[in-house]
Amino acid sequence: MSEIVAISGKSGCGNSTVSGLVASKLGFTLVNYTFKNLAEDEGLTFAEVMRRSSQDDHFDRSVDARQVEEAKKGRRVIGSRLAVWMIGEAADLRVYLWASPAVRAMRIHDREVNALYGDPEYTRERDLADHVRYQRLYGIDNDDYAGVDLVINTERLHPEAIADLIVAAYRLRRGEQG
Repeated sequence: MSEIVAISGKSGCGNSTVSGLVASKLGFTLVNYTFKNLAEDEGLTFAEVMRRSSQDDHFDRSVDARQVEEAKKGRRVIGSRLAVWMIGEAADLRVYLWASPAVRAMRIHDREVNALYGDPEYTRERDLADHVRYQRLYGIDNDDYAGVDLVINTERLHPEAIADLIVAAYRLRRGEQG
């Protein structure tokens, strides 16, 4: 097996937090390279990367290519919007984290300095823009996660409990005990 766990979810689902916990629990390297990281690397603001990404495929393709390359090294937890689709069958376990738009908007509001990012309407618009972009770029419908191994509703579970579920599922998948 490749020793790869792919974890995806829309903004505010707990993807970054849970991916980090899973990586730590398994002793794997976390790969969670996002538009925020790319913005920093390219000397742009996150808002600028978001704006440009609707017109320039470079941003998505750079982030996604980096994650796929990292996954090839094995012993990785890949946490990203498209990890379950981009890594696909190469992952030992594909997990989709779900939360309602209202809960996600509240979480985003709580973590972001810019209040706009936590506005439910902004969250809906961002989800739609992402959906259209992923369809155009890769033919991926990020609302169709039927091919993943595990879907977790993150609204009522603490991130630590979610990570424990994922680690248990990974170990079961590999035939490990405990």
